[in-house]
Amino acid sequence: MSRRAARAGWRELADLPFAAALAGHPGPLAPAEGYDTARFDQLTLAGADAAGSRFLECAFTHVSFQDGQLRRAQFTDCWLADVRLTATGLAETGWTGTVISESALAGAEAFGARLRGVAFRQCKLDSVNFREAELTDVVFDRCLLRDVDFSGAGLTRVTFPGCTLTRTNLTRVRMDAVDLRGAELGLLIDPGALRGAIVTPAQLALMAPLLADSLGITVEDGGPGDTHGT
Repeated sequence: MSRRAARAGWRELADLPFAAALAGHPGPLAPAEGYDTARFDQLTLAGADAAGSRFLECAFTHVSFQDGQLRRAQFTDCWLADVRLTATGLAETGWTGTVISESALAGAEAFGARLRGVAFRQCKLDSVNFREAELTDVVFDRCLLRDVDFSGAGLTRVTFPGCTLTRTNLTRVRMDAVDLRGAELGLLIDPGALRGAIVTPAQLALMAPLLADSLGITVEDGGPGDTHGT
């Protein structure tokens, strides 16, 4: 079974193909460490520093990171459920084949991160900085994205089913097959920002004023020679 097919069925901890191998880890975390089939459960990790660490087939359940540092950490085939990442450094992190479920990211710095084959399910992302990040084959499923900054990022085959995007910054974004259908869109854009996006006709109609404004187009009724109604 491929990683992508496996992730589609990862709805509970017991679904993980490595669930039986997981061993509880009491914390704390350390920088530049390797963690393999470790389960982190019911932990509050305030100020934790795991910069440059590698997490392979690990599970995080009911874990809270506050003011932590995970810069350049690597997460491969991991499971995160009911996790809180608040004011945590995620810059230049790598995420591959990972599921993040019913979790919250607030004030997290994830600029320059690399996400491939990642699924966010019913998550809340508030003021998360994804500037210059690269997202490939990423699903945001029924998520709330508020004040999330994707400016300068590359998005390839990214989907947003059932999501609400509020003040989501897509300026200077490079898109390829980004599917916005099924999402409620509240965007900040610039000319060309949505090139490569897939939207519904209804979404396009709603975005028309925003697109016109980004292109410097003034839309007014009538014209110099319009005598209608006189």
